This record gives sequence, structure tokens and C-alpha cells, in this order.
Amino acid sequence: MFEIKAKDNRGRVGVLKTRHGDVKTPNLMPVIHPRKQVIDVAKYGADIVITNAYLIYKDEDLKKEAIEKGLHELINFDGPIMTDSGSFQLSVYGDVEITNKEVIEFQELIKTDIGTSLDVPTAPFVTRKEAEDDLEITLKRAKEAVEYKNKQNMEMLLNSVVQGSTFLDLRQKCGDELTKLGADLYPIGAVVPLMESYHYKELVDVVMNSVSHLPDSVPRHLMGAGHPMIFALAVAMGCDLFDSAAYILYAEDDRLLSTRGTFKLENLKEMPCSCEVCCRYTPDDLRAMPKEKRRDLIAQHNLNVSFAELRLIRQAIYDGSLMELVEERCRAHPKLLEAVRQLGNYKDDLEKYDPRSKKSAFFYTGPESLYRSEVVRHIKKLRKMPKKRDLIVLPPSRKPYSKFIRGKLGDFYIYGSEQEIDLDNTDFMVLDVPFGLVPLDIDEIYPLSQNDSPKIHDVSSIEFIEDFLSEFVEYYEQVLIHSKIIKDLGIGLYNKCLSDLDIVYKKDDVKKLKAIADYQFGIGAGDALFTGNINVEKSKKTGKIRHVYDGKVLIVNMRASDSYLILSKEGAKRLHNKMPYPLNRVIVNKDSEPFALDGKSVFCKFVVDCDYDIRARDEVLIVNEEDKLLAYGKSLLSACEIKEFESGQAIKTRKGMKK
Repeated sequence: MFEIKAKDNRGRVGVLKTRHGDVKTPNLMPVIHPRKQVIDVAKYGADIVITNAYLIYKDEDLKKEAIEKGLHELINFDGPIMTDSGSFQLSVYGDVEITNKEVIEFQELIKTDIGTSLDVPTAPFVTRKEAEDDLEITLKRAKEAVEYKNKQNMEMLLNSVVQGSTFLDLRQKCGDELTKLGADLYPIGAVVPLMESYHYKELVDVVMNSVSHLPDSVPRHLMGAGHPMIFALAVAMGCDLFDSAAYILYAEDDRLLSTRGTFKLENLKEMPCSCEVCCRYTPDDLRAMPKEKRRDLIAQHNLNVSFAELRLIRQAIYDGSLMELVEERCRAHPKLLEAVRQLGNYKDDLEKYDPRSKKSAFFYTGPESLYRSEVVRHIKKLRKMPKKRDLIVLPPSRKPYSKFIRGKLGDFYIYGSEQEIDLDNTDFMVLDVPFGLVPLDIDEIYPLSQNDSPKIHDVSSIEFIEDFLSEFVEYYEQVLIHSKIIKDLGIGLYNKCLSDLDIVYKKDDVKKLKAIADYQFGIGAGDALFTGNINVEKSKKTGKIRHVYDGKVLIVNMRASDSYLILSKEGAKRLHNKMPYPLNRVIVNKDSEPFALDGKSVFCKFVVDCDYDIRARDEVLIVNEEDKLLAYGKSLLSACEIKEFESGQAIKTRKGMKK
């Protein structure tokens, strides 16, 4: 029903399959009032819409027509339609004249594609007792709806809504309980008041504590989120669908949506974008029009802006630049900036879903970038890397640093016990924003060379690298800090200068390959892969490593774009023989064994288990439950997603081990 096609952080481009067609996600469902359709939303890019089943049920004429003709003909939309159950009316009026079972039956009867159980929306900041009581009813009705749908063999997909107000443990509990029921989609409800009051920080907590307790294999819908300025942030948190009547409600009030906020027509001197409406009309033109015509044109603009933003977000996911877009968008309002900083508290959760390599370089846009998955991952890996006796810390240069470091390295300040320098027992690292310390032996691997940041550093980035350096040097007996770093950063920990030292960084291809392998596959991978008569073949044009052999037997290739190692058949064997189970492994069941041996791709439903540290685009080993090597390939999903999904491709197999 749902497959992931591309991903970045928790954001994913996916395909949701319904009986009235497939929907690419993330996507917006414009709200259509069953009696007050103003414009043809399909004409402006709507692939899926949402309407209110309860309003249809309460209107005898609409109800009769919907039963006779079906919902799609009633609202003149032939694509997928989601229906609300009357929960909104319940939250406004306190009661509705329909039962949970009746509304499920009715939604199936009128052939809705995605129906919703009658949950109880609980406003933010209510008492805990009220939130707990409402949640108990919501869970009871969700269970009743799923059981009834299954019993009746309904074709309709079913929403089960996550509630719990602003009590994060209740959101977690609701997510856990709903997951056990196995619904088809999971809306996150009762968040509109948070967005309307600019409580975006609290919105981040509510969404993250809901999403993290829902299955990755099912789409999530952020209910009532219709302003384009919030889309990028919500997608980065793992939301796949949005719905809103904002496009028409704002138009009724002469307000134009944009990714930077909302513009009132009365204040505009220039039109805010390059959509068809903004190109054809001036603010004076719109103000001079009859109310209905003006409303329809502004609604078209609002839809154009919303769908354009979603296209941009999907492209950012393909490129791997989603978080840069989030950081840019969240500077539109101080409360949004506060929200993206709050999202930094969930950096470890986001890292689990973030691909290890991306098409786009890492651009540092401000202090928020220090909490991105790439930085978090590098710091964790660096702390696990084996340490030599001494450390030499160098200032940044052109990237890759190792390519442009030549001759004597200059004057240094010393920290620790002063001893004779043994260059064979010394780690060479560059201190730079945003990755703290970058070992020269691995500096070409993504994103350590594929990044850029301003040369004028902000206070947060300076404090970040100072704090990290102060902590990291404790691993070493002797640390030499280049005098330029002391001068630029003003670090007071080091006070003795050593001049005219004969320190030269010696490049060693095998040493570099081993360091990259340890960084990529785990400690010990370098020694496992690169033994024997190692022969390194480089690009004549760039001088970068391309192929590595033992004699004439290929071990690995090095990918030019990110310097990650791509295993050959021999490389896969060596890594499998030396690295302990389950490192770097995806374990498949017996049904999948012959296909894997033949080099066929591995699908999620055949995966029994996998290494928890696998991320999308990792090189992996495919083994059976006895740890027999069957094949090797590239992961398309992270470990947590591979374990969750029952459909779709998990591993793009490079080669099977069948002789």
C-alpha cells in the first residue's frame, strides 16, 4: 500500500496506493465542502482531496446522492478521496448524531478511498484527566473500526488518529496502541490550535513523540496543516500528508499564502510570486474585482504556492538537501526558528533514518546545522575510531585537506606530556566547522570534503569546535595544536609554543584505504579487506583512487562522488570472513536464498533481521540465518525501515555468490 522511493532524514518521497489511483507523497489534500465547491482543485495540482462524510450523512439530499452515485461523482473528483468522520464537529459542538460504527459503514457505502474512525480531538493544554479520558475513547473506537473493517472485508483504507493533547507520554501511548491494531494510515490530530497560536516548538514535540511510536511502513497525516511555511519542517519530521481548507478560507479573507508567511491584499503593492495569477494580475486588479472572482483567483494562487512548495520539498529529498530547506524556511518566523532548534533535541532519532551519502553537498546555514544527522554521525564514529599515542591538529585549507597539505606544517602549541614525536604513532586531523575534527586519512569521504560553511564563524560554531576539541584531546598523551588555530580561536588551554618542528604529513594509500574501511564498515574492516599484494589504481585525470586489487583480484572500487568503498565479490568475502555477525549484514529467510544467490534484489518481506547501524545507501552483505554469504549490495532503506516494511525493495543486489 505504501512504498518509499527516496528519503532524507525522516522525510520520504513515497507512493500511497488506493483503489482510485496512486498518490505521490508528501502531498496536500485540499478540503472540499460537499455543498460549497468553489474551484476545481484538480486543475491546480490536487492528486487527492478530503471531504467530510458526516456533513454528507446529515444532509438527506447529499446522503441520497452519495449512496446512489458514489462520493467521487458527488464532489466531481475522480482521484483518491479521504473522508473525515465528524471529529471536527465533535470538537466544536461537543456531540455528533452518528456512532463510530455507523460512520465507518457510511464511508464504505459511498466508496470513500480512505475513511476515518470517530476519534475525540483533545485540545492542547487541557487537564491530564480530560486528555486521558478522551484518549481512552479514541483508542476504543479505533479498535472497533479496525475490527469491523476487517470483519466486513472492506476495500476502504482506514485512518486511526493519534491523540493525547500536549502530553507527550499520552501521544507515545496512543501511537503504540494504534500500531498494534494495524490501521492503514495514521493522522496526528488536534494540532491546529498549536499552529494557529504559533506554538511550533510544542508542535515539534507532539509530532516527534507521535511519529516515533508509529510504524515506518505506514503514511502519517498531519491534520489541518495547510500553510506552506510549515510543510518542510513537518516533512522532515516524517509527515507524508497534509489537509487544509486554508487555500479557500484565506482567499475569502483576501489573504495570500507564501512560504514566508501570509500577505493581506490590502497591503500589497506587488504580487508575491510567479504563479499564473501573480503574473497576470496586479494587487490593484484584484482589489477592483467582484468578491467571488477575486476569491477564486486568490484561492488558485494559494493552491499554486502550496503545490509548488511540495514539489520543491520532494526534489530536496531526492537531492539530500531537505534540512537546508527546513533551516531556510524556518527563518521566516522566530517561532519557526525556535521549532527547528527544538527539533535538534531529536537528532539521534533523525540520524537513524538519514542516508549516509547524498547527491547534494552539506551547506552550513547557521547553528542549527550543527545538529544535523551528518554531524551527529561523524562525531559518534570519530569517538569510536582507534586512537594513536599523539594527535596533531591542523587548521583548515582547501578541500580535500590532505590534497593541499605540503611540506613542513609550521609552529604548534603543546598539550599533555611533552615527548619526542613519533609520526608513525600520530593521528593527523583538521579542526573545522561543522565536523569538529576531520582525520586526514578519511577526509575525502562524504560529507567531510563535500561541504561548505562561511569563513566568518558564528559564536555557536566556534564554541562547538572548542568544546569538542577540549573533550577529544583527553584521549591522547600528547597533542600539538597548530599556532594558527590558537590565534584564530583564542583557546587558552595551550600555552607552550614549539617552533621549527620537522613535521610532515606522509600520504599512504593503503593506510588511507584501511581508515576509510574502518570508518565505513567498522573497526577491523580495513585489515580484513586490504591484505596481500595491494595494488592501487588511480584516475589519471584526478589522481583519486578508483580500484584496489590484491594482485589482479579486485577487492573494492572507490566511488568518485563520495569516496565510499564499493565491494567486489572478493571484498564481500573478506569482509564477511573477518567482521563478526551481524555487522554489515542483512539476513534473509530461506525463501529468498536462491534469488539472492542469483543476484536478485532483496525485498523487505523476506528480511528476517539486519544490522541496526545500516543506513540507506550503505554497502551490505546479504546472508541467510546461518550466516552463509549469499550476495552483496546497496541498502535502499535504513535498518528500522527494513524491519518494518512488508513490501517494497530493501536491497539493490550487486551480485550473488552463486558460482
